[in-house]
Amino acid sequence: MRVVSGEYGGRKLKTLSGNNTRPTTDKVKGAIFNMIGPYFDGGVALDLFSGSGSLGIEAVSRGMAEAVLVEKNFRAMEIIRENVAMTKNEAAFQLMKMPANQAIQRLVETETKFDLVLLDPPYAKQEIVKQIELLLDNTLLTTKAVVVCETDKAVELPEKIGNLKERKRQDYGITAVTIYDWED
Repeated sequence: MRVVSGEYGGRKLKTLSGNNTRPTTDKVKGAIFNMIGPYFDGGVALDLFSGSGSLGIEAVSRGMAEAVLVEKNFRAMEIIRENVAMTKNEAAFQLMKMPANQAIQRLVETETKFDLVLLDPPYAKQEIVKQIELLLDNTLLTTKAVVVCETDKAVELPEKIGNLKERKRQDYGITAVTIYDWED
């Protein structure tokens, strides 16, 4: 696995061995960012199920000013720290070792608003709609926010969640990527 494009493009990323995480393949990661960017001019990203940190690091590599990487697994967080160190830009990343819903509550206190949210939870434990609703209810999204959900292709997400409307859904093998945009 590697950073696909941008400032850190081509750099190798470490992943956690075993079945605790399911890293997004380079092909799917490249497709996601080509659909939503592919490059950014600042902004803040939230990678709520960070795993290896790959998606959040890709976002900063492609121009996001900073990314919050959330992961509850201790070993995965160690991998994220190593991958963030590889960027030599640790100040662009905030790491939070805790469950996703707890992180959302903690982020309310910081008053950070996100331009990009990356949701790639373990397929068996998805609460994507609930988590998006929590982000919306706590006004953690900007009015230009893009939300990217990576799920098992059998999962059907609603076309609208609050002020977010589905822009596109694309299947890649067993994986589906659904992208939501803010709608006034």
